[in-house]
Amino acid sequence: MRRPILVSLCISSAVMLSACADNGDQAVDRAFQDVNVIDESNLNDVMLTVADPNEAVTYFTRVVKEHPKRVDGHRGLAKSLIRAKRNTEGAAQWKKTVALEDATDDDRVDYADALIRSGDWATAEKILDAIPPTHETFKRYRLEAMVADSKQEWKKADSFYETAVGLTTRPAGVMNNWGYSKLTRGEYKSAERLFGDAIKSDPSLFTAKNNLVLARAAQRNYTLPVVEMDQTERAHLLHTMALSAIKQGDVETGKGLLRDAIETHPQHFEAAVRALRALEDTVSAG
Repeated sequence: MRRPILVSLCISSAVMLSACADNGDQAVDRAFQDVNVIDESNLNDVMLTVADPNEAVTYFTRVVKEHPKRVDGHRGLAKSLIRAKRNTEGAAQWKKTVALEDATDDDRVDYADALIRSGDWATAEKILDAIPPTHETFKRYRLEAMVADSKQEWKKADSFYETAVGLTTRPAGVMNNWGYSKLTRGEYKSAERLFGDAIKSDPSLFTAKNNLVLARAAQRNYTLPVVEMDQTERAHLLHTMALSAIKQGDVETGKGLLRDAIETHPQHFEAAVRALRALEDTVSAG
């Protein structure tokens, strides 16, 4: 009588152990899936930031092939193509990305950015116009300002630039763009102020220093601004100022600035030497 009871107990125990084993395996599988998601997310971040852009393109191309409906893979591929300076391909990939169900307004802003980089300003404007006005980000307004600039809609551009500056803790780049916009309009004083503000925000931004010199030279102010610069930067800024002076007909001033640039540069300054030689040969021939 005891034997059947013992057998049934053993069978029940075996079933329970089997169930426990199954549950354990499922739990382990789930745990590994979670780890894989975390690892993959970290790898995606690495590929988008520190990896070689073309390696990242190869990586995300594989991700998209394996998971064609995952928006993060498509997004990573589009960003990597832009990082690799493959702007036309990047714009095409962003178009595929924004067509996915999980695409965001940030994705659409990045699509507009890619279109501008590839020279398709008209489509970029349409994409930006379709984004709800409640989506207020620095990048969106910076692009809106650039589009307005391209159409010479100066009031709109100024409004968008001002909004963009207020939405970032690193405004140097957009202030430099705004200043260049003012420079192209002939508003040299305003341009000078904006370039100065950009340099205060980021003293390493050489483009803003060069643009500041252009704005001052346009007003026939041929003295270097008091900003942080090393010897090589100083030589290049003198060269920029010299060319601006020559372009405005102040040739002797330009020649003097070229000589200063050559003397200032810690190495041989071929561009300045060539420009000075060309000027002196022209005078001799005349």
